[in-house]
Amino acid sequence: MPDLCSYDYAMVRVVPRVEREEFINVGVIVSCVERDFLDARIELDEARLIALDHTVDITAVRNHLASIPVICRGGPQAGPIGRLKPRERFHWLVAPRSTIIQTSRVHLGRCTDPAALLERLMQTMVRAVQSK
Repeated sequence: MPDLCSYDYAMVRVVPRVEREEFINVGVIVSCVERDFLDARIELDEARLIALDHTVDITAVRNHLASIPVICRGGPQAGPIGRLKPRERFHWLVAPRSTIIQTSRVHLGRCTDPAALLERLMQTMVRAVQSK
């Protein structure tokens, strides 16, 4: 059996009207220090977002969300934040904000494969439930 590693994750949410506190989950950020893993997946369901607020600036939301995986990868294309260590970038990404893009509180656990965990979280927490 592969060794278990500790991980942290947070959901990425779009809150189109912050004062209403309504949101949709649009992605997940997973950090696993033991495996040197920091990654994010984003899938914006525009129809669900527009159902919450038909005046939302979809282009701005897409642009902001696109920066999250770039920051996870780090490097010059991620700007000054990209020079930080992966764990520091994770903490920067999940810091509380009162803006249109927010994250959930950080959850933790243990897994054998952080990439598989990221996909499972996307399937169960972000993607719409498919009817049978």
